[in-house]
Amino acid sequence: MECFESFFPKEGFEFYEYDQLGSYYSDQPKDSSLWTVERFVDEVDQVRKAIGADSRNFYILGNSWGGILGMEYTLKHQDKMKALIVANMVASAPEYGKYAAEVLARQMDPKVLTEIRSIEAKKDFGNPRYMELLLPNFYNEHLCRLPVWPDPVNRSFKHMNSEIYTMMQGPSEFGIGGTLAAWDIKSRLKEIKIPTLMIGAKHDTMDPNAMEEQSKMVQKGQYLYCPNGSHLAMWDDQRVFMTGVIKFINDVDTRKF
Repeated sequence: MECFESFFPKEGFEFYEYDQLGSYYSDQPKDSSLWTVERFVDEVDQVRKAIGADSRNFYILGNSWGGILGMEYTLKHQDKMKALIVANMVASAPEYGKYAAEVLARQMDPKVLTEIRSIEAKKDFGNPRYMELLLPNFYNEHLCRLPVWPDPVNRSFKHMNSEIYTMMQGPSEFGIGGTLAAWDIKSRLKEIKIPTLMIGAKHDTMDPNAMEEQSKMVQKGQYLYCPNGSHLAMWDDQRVFMTGVIKFINDVDTRKF
């Protein structure tokens, strides 16, 4: 998320990137009971209170897992928010898995896919060959399409807590298989009353059409499409992404939304 540091200060936006419990510079307890959506939602509220934000000025921008967290927080605390921005995350994990299996997998070389599925069937996720296959054939196509990944992206992977990631998401971005596998709040999107921007990208691991649909399911939604972007569209379709996000924030702030 460090790319926002090159854009938001120029707009006069005060913003915070925080390390969740279990991540990077934060404490990393081993109590697995902590890794629930509900506890992470409470953590967001602790951050909100600490920075003194409320419905006059509090926006949440969440990408991927952050999108899950942003939607869940909004459903519980939207009275404390001004607006929500969800980047590259659908509201249904089963639909995410279906899209990966029925659309993204079919775009892959059949021989490569067969080998990937073979490793997954054996649950041999520690096999170096697994990531050797996923990186060029999936991650470089659907996670970040830049020929050289930015340093902040590489550092985030280096410091990722794989224990929590695997528990909640599963071993890779190629579908979902952890505790979030059945997560689905699509039917509740109609409860979101605050201005909401849904961001989709052509090459994303999430169906961009589903992101557009979600923008119509909330009460005050807009959709931003990144034609050259993937799961990290804030990097590989940066002009479209940042222009759209900044416009949305300014429109909400000036009541033009």
